[in-house]
Amino acid sequence: MSHVVWDWNGTLLNDNEVVLAAVNSVFVDFGGAAVSWAEWQAAYTRPMHVSYEAILGRTLDETEWARVDKLYHERYDALLATCGLAADAPDALRAVAESGRTQSLLSMWFHDRLTPTVEAFGLTPHFRRVDGLVATIGGGSKAESLQAHLEAQQLDPATVVLIGDVVDDADAATAAGAHCVLVTTGAMPRAALEATGHPVASTLAEALALLDRPLAH
Repeated sequence: MSHVVWDWNGTLLNDNEVVLAAVNSVFVDFGGAAVSWAEWQAAYTRPMHVSYEAILGRTLDETEWARVDKLYHERYDALLATCGLAADAPDALRAVAESGRTQSLLSMWFHDRLTPTVEAFGLTPHFRRVDGLVATIGGGSKAESLQAHLEAQQLDPATVVLIGDVVDDADAATAAGAHCVLVTTGAMPRAALEATGHPVASTLAEALALLDRPLAH
């Protein structure tokens, strides 16, 4: 693989505590109880409304989902300054560059929040392209966004590996014809990641070590 597409939340950015605080603000507002990180990992899926519905025990209509999305992001944004990068993120980004590979960043977080945050961490120069979500409400699949991200860079998917932390990353890579390595640093437990059939690593450094081995699509 000659190009790495990085996921952001839960992969390069260590935001688990902030994510949990934000989802719990939603559950409390909707009259539910706060959950643990393990409980959120067990419920996590895309589309995201399914995760919330599983914990709340009922379906959400479009108006309610828009409210959930707004509440979550208001709390997340309020706590964003407390987030740091994954411990090995800077070294991993340098290692990719030193290997001769190119790299880009694709997130399902809002683009207008993503780009200044990446810049604030001083990471923008590492990436050929940074893309976030341009829709007004989030929670959907990454598949179409990944395909557009690769097309914008004129990349052959067969030469690309996506490094992310959730099953949706694997599904998006498969749909695009790209490779994928998953890390256990974010929103889903190892067993769920391993069930995709894609390689799973505990750290970004371990994920990069896998790139020199044959990876299945």
